[in-house]
Amino acid sequence: MPPTKKRIRSYDPARIRAAVFGQWGNLREAVRGLDDRQLALPTRLGDWTVRELIAHTGMALSAVSRLLDRPEPARQDARLLDWPFATSAGSAAIADRARLLAEQHPDLDAHLAGIERDLAARLDTHPGTRLLPTGAGALPLADYLVTRTVELVVHTDDLNAAVPGLGVPYDRQALAACVRLLADALAVRAPGGTTEVRIPPYAVVQCVEGPRHTRGTPPNVVETDPLTWVRLATGRTAWRDALAAAEVSASGERADLEPYLPLLT
Repeated sequence: MPPTKKRIRSYDPARIRAAVFGQWGNLREAVRGLDDRQLALPTRLGDWTVRELIAHTGMALSAVSRLLDRPEPARQDARLLDWPFATSAGSAAIADRARLLAEQHPDLDAHLAGIERDLAARLDTHPGTRLLPTGAGALPLADYLVTRTVELVVHTDDLNAAVPGLGVPYDRQALAACVRLLADALAVRAPGGTTEVRIPPYAVVQCVEGPRHTRGTPPNVVETDPLTWVRLATGRTAWRDALAAAEVSASGERADLEPYLPLLT
């Protein structure tokens, strides 16, 4: 998908950094308490175990360091909202790498601690404007950190679904950034102003082609909670299932988002 001309929502770099490390800390605390039986549990991600999912989550954060090791691109040629549509590339290789890391690092907490130390040191020495050669194109470091909130929140939810009673908490700023980026991605995939999508308390976007709403109650409204939205946007929950479970309310002739979901594959 070519770079969008949609106005990019701004994110405070300091808050995003705090959000990334806040959610990472929540995950590390939970991982410390898992035993071998829990680490061997299946997840909803194909044939991945919990151990492999945790290793993959580490990859999501260590990716920042790996990209900083590469030569800096000459110019920015992508926008933050291009990233959600480039996430499926190399999925088989990513799965293989996660399995290998899970085998190589039996002490997952020590492995995750090393990733955290390395990234913190690098972020202290690189400005947010430093360009990274991401799969979506050349993006500033500050923008790429926003995408890490999506990875961390989504995989936190995957872990909570896989391990009964785990209950890893969600950093409020990380969840907010994740929800907003995915909501804005929907507005890119389904441009227009005839449907209002509400994800309180974090985001409201206009989308879907048709007559633009200007005042009063919108004729087409979709509303859901933050985690249900994350699951819909990433394919963890199907649109029809969310409607049937009353996890989404949708009113109006143009309130069907099924053709546009999931956003990440």
